[in-house]
Amino acid sequence: MKISVSMYSLASAIKKENWSIFDFIDYAADISLDGVELLDFYWSDGDRDKEIQHVNQALKEKGLIVSAYDVSNNFVKESAEDRRLETEKVLEGIETAKKLGTNIVRVFCGDLHGGLTYEDGQSWIVEGLQQCAGKAEEEGVYLAIENHGLLAGKSEQVKEIIGKVNSPYVGSTFDTGNFLLVHEDPLHAFNRLKEEIVHVHFKDFRKKEASESLKGFKSTQGVELIGTVPGDGQVDLASIVKGLKEANYQGFLSIEYEGHEDAKESNEEAVRRLKKLLE
Repeated sequence: MKISVSMYSLASAIKKENWSIFDFIDYAADISLDGVELLDFYWSDGDRDKEIQHVNQALKEKGLIVSAYDVSNNFVKESAEDRRLETEKVLEGIETAKKLGTNIVRVFCGDLHGGLTYEDGQSWIVEGLQQCAGKAEEEGVYLAIENHGLLAGKSEQVKEIIGKVNSPYVGSTFDTGNFLLVHEDPLHAFNRLKEEIVHVHFKDFRKKEASESLKGFKSTQGVELIGTVPGDGQVDLASIVKGLKEANYQGFLSIEYEGHEDAKESNEEAVRRLKKLLE
């Protein structure tokens, strides 16, 4: 298994220090990563193809590869035209992933809004992924569904959607922390999804203390969770890493820190801890 960090994991540093993708690549090289996870909303407003060429050159110079390319889509929209635009995002993401040399595109299903439920949105999610799966298969790129948000964040929902899409190139981005937001034991979720995992987000949360004023993430039951350095929260990460080894998972473990402490220091500590778990 190899270690990467999601650019989103440095969100606060990116905002505070006005980082570009190239600043992130420099940071990733400094902390001795194997790869980086890039996202669709961090590109500049210039020539995209030229920027991709420059990114690839920077990655080559630093000895890094792209672990995954993340698309921020949402198929749970009532308008057919809106859903078509979301499908276009994913199709474009497949093309970008190929240019970046990765065969993983992280995708979302969609999130809660209005009165829509998982039952309302499931057919739209399946339809959208099916419309993208053909191109994914042609290009040899996996569409890796992240258990993100409160609408389709349970392992049984992710597994059901993967089964309905019915493509060998649609699998799971297994986010270790997000299952806590839907009150599911991450280890239980791992045991259900371990055959479908093609990418992993290494993340952890803890419950917010009553005395804290920090803003957290609200769960489906209204419990507020705070992002932590992996290992300081509720997720049994050692057991999940052990399970990945036993399953002979050969992909990336990509750190995604969503806490309030210094992002650079927190990610560096996360890398140290993950390397120790992989020994």
